[in-house]
Amino acid sequence: MNPRAFFFLVGLLSLGDLQAGEPRPNVILILADDLGYGDLGCYGHPAFQTPRIDQLAKQGARMTQFNCPAPFCAPTRAALLTGRQPFRCGMTQNPAPDGGPEANQLALPDQEILLPQLLKKAGYATALIGKWHLGHQAGHLPTERGFDEYYGIPYSNDMRPVQVWEGTQVAEYPVVQATLTTRYAAKAADFIRRHREQPFFLELAEAMPHKPLAAPDKHYRKSGAGLYGDVLADLDESVGTLLDTLQEMGLEERTLVLFTSDNGAWFGGSCGGLRGMKGTSYEGGYRVPMIARWPGRIPAGQVCAELGVTMDLFATVLEATGSRMPDDRVIDGRSLLPVLARGETSMHPHVFGHKGSKLATIRDARWKLHVLPAAEMKLKAGPDGRWLDPRAPDGVTILAPFEQYNLDRPPGLTTGVAPASMQLFDLQTDPGEQKDVASDHPDVVKRLRAAFDEMNREVPALPEVKRTPYKR
Repeated sequence: MNPRAFFFLVGLLSLGDLQAGEPRPNVILILADDLGYGDLGCYGHPAFQTPRIDQLAKQGARMTQFNCPAPFCAPTRAALLTGRQPFRCGMTQNPAPDGGPEANQLALPDQEILLPQLLKKAGYATALIGKWHLGHQAGHLPTERGFDEYYGIPYSNDMRPVQVWEGTQVAEYPVVQATLTTRYAAKAADFIRRHREQPFFLELAEAMPHKPLAAPDKHYRKSGAGLYGDVLADLDESVGTLLDTLQEMGLEERTLVLFTSDNGAWFGGSCGGLRGMKGTSYEGGYRVPMIARWPGRIPAGQVCAELGVTMDLFATVLEATGSRMPDDRVIDGRSLLPVLARGETSMHPHVFGHKGSKLATIRDARWKLHVLPAAEMKLKAGPDGRWLDPRAPDGVTILAPFEQYNLDRPPGLTTGVAPASMQLFDLQTDPGEQKDVASDHPDVVKRLRAAFDEMNREVPALPEVKRTPYKR
């Protein structure tokens, strides 16, 4: 047996909380799209109002050092559902129907075993509402990879053709994006009601606040914090709909609710004083909110500064539900229940960050080493100083407000030392990664580089998918 897989199984057997005859808990996993570390009220935003999500955090635990393995969509989603680093599960880039033949065919490999497949074997009803982004061709859709039900856009909401699918069929085109969050919440609430008598796993993969931003009339231009604030108010209400449904059905005590984001914020959002944004290898790309509520199991009111990573949610759900993972593959995730429910320290001495198909960064509780030069967001401005988004709303195929954010509203810091290889940052004193202190701490550089090299030896040489730049 692979030693990491053995460690994982032993952890499940020794840490499981289920008693004999006790009903298995439900699990709701809410995955926001491009929600920045600083976008929520409970993470310190002074203007964006998110009272229902803030209340969720008060009722459970809020993590302040939770990371995604890659600063963009598909790799993180693959890591979440497989418990494995993107380089292991073969998903280091984004599928895109409008990105050329190779990007159009890209999908999570068939040999990967997904969380809903494991839970179905354990008797769970499973559903995905929202974004999939792990392959949109026949054979690779959610209902063909372990989900009983699917409703949503199978990739990003700015990738043409923007279509809502139900199961394996197109249900809506073009898509009115302003009402999408509300409709996703209604579908999710309906699933909860229909399956209240059996254990269920529901993933609500929100479309927002990924561009193009859109909000319904009840929120549009009502928040006082711009279009982004309007969208977050709508997203917050969506979360509230699910929480209210759990209360209505008497399922609060029996349901683990997890809330996080796939990567850092895009223009208009907030990375909470961190440097960079989505698509960069600074903390603004990797660090995201993570909230967990399980009444009676996870003590309320926690603020947890232990390291965590997206793959941990896979392991956490398996432990919570008493499910098992086959021992024929490396599992990188570690259950968060020892940390959140029992106050133990993180089982991650380090977490790693991808840059495409390669590992680029390593960090521990204090230090972060950029082995590769940091990736920055580089978009070419036009004569008016604005970037012309080829996937912007056009009123025909992408239906959303035209007033989207642009280069003048970066979500994270754009200052600091210029990127270079082997830069070291002290995240305790310099969370914005402004000053390289590698020359002051050669021992730290040596230690982190050794751990990086050990992991990097497991990274295969993956070919880059050829992508055709999208043009209208």
